[in-house]
Amino acid sequence: MYIVQFTHPNFLYSQSMPRFAEMIVDGMRKRGHHVDIWTARPFFYNFPVPTRFKKWLGYIDQFIIFPINVLWRLRKLSSNVFFVFSDQALGPWVPLVANRPHAIHVHDFMALRSALGDFPQNPTSWTGRRYQAFIRRGFNKGSCFLSVSENTRKELHHFLVNEPMLSKVIYNGLNFPFRPMSLIECEASFSTIGLAVPPSSFLLHVGGNQWYKNREGVLAIYEAYALQTKDPLPLWMVGAPPTLVMADSARRVAGKGDVKFLTGFSDEQVCAAYSCARLLIFPSLAEGFGWPIAEAMASGCLVLTTGEAPMTEVGGAASFYVPSKPVGDSGSWAVEVGSYVSEILNLMPDQVSNRKKLGYLQVKQFDADKTLDAYDRIYHRALAKYKL
Repeated sequence: MYIVQFTHPNFLYSQSMPRFAEMIVDGMRKRGHHVDIWTARPFFYNFPVPTRFKKWLGYIDQFIIFPINVLWRLRKLSSNVFFVFSDQALGPWVPLVANRPHAIHVHDFMALRSALGDFPQNPTSWTGRRYQAFIRRGFNKGSCFLSVSENTRKELHHFLVNEPMLSKVIYNGLNFPFRPMSLIECEASFSTIGLAVPPSSFLLHVGGNQWYKNREGVLAIYEAYALQTKDPLPLWMVGAPPTLVMADSARRVAGKGDVKFLTGFSDEQVCAAYSCARLLIFPSLAEGFGWPIAEAMASGCLVLTTGEAPMTEVGGAASFYVPSKPVGDSGSWAVEVGSYVSEILNLMPDQVSNRKKLGYLQVKQFDADKTLDAYDRIYHRALAKYKL
């Protein structure tokens, strides 16, 4: 099969989407397919202008120059070429090949739902609302969709005007071989960055500073837990550097608890953190999938997360669940969750072992090779439907 994959431009400095697109490209090539990558190039974006204008010049590259380039290149392509969009946010490009065989990978609708006012924690500007409407009009021209979770598929169908020709759920596959590492392995991995594993272990959060990751909520939970506990475990916040508000929250627990913000971890070091931690605290307000939940389970780490889809979909019966952080005053929520953290940490060894076993079973669904095999099958099915 000849596949053309549309991906986000490199000048957008995204991290997760390029990795996902690369996984598809490598996986399809290993399965014998020819894959080309099409994306916008930074022509106007590279003009020497103030930073605040860069985004708008990037839009010219993405939505004026690149579509012209695509239409020119399409003239030379066979009708059997299959087009893959690595993200539904590339919706503005979908109309260019809507009448050709294609599939659109769907991750999450947090930006679109924010634009519609569903998340008051994340208000969207007028231009942002117009941009999301532009994306929505675009992906509505598509006919074949692959969603990362049942929750995402449900939201997709809410936003689609017409019933799609094909719509399937294929869970993400872990893009690193996460596994339980021994303490010796963990210490060796951390020694390269001068980090030691605390004797009593630690609590863990993995993620960036995006609003939906709820890192401030994690810190509020930890503060409540530390105040309730005689000898609280330290908290490792692995991911992005803290905001000023987060750093201030961490200082409030100084002397009672201990918060470390850790950045620049390799995949192996993230795996080591999961392996050594007593509990992953992951109270996201929303997710498209929730990678850390699956990664933690694969590494033998207990998980406490929000009791809403898709977190419940990924965590299954293996994870512990709490209500979503309420809008406004969340003090009582943090106290309640902090108490639950203590309860989990006081579980008997056999209870902990049973939860970990459930986690190992749950995470078998998220195998990268199985995911890529499923993509391959769906691509062939979609191509065959267009030939009918």
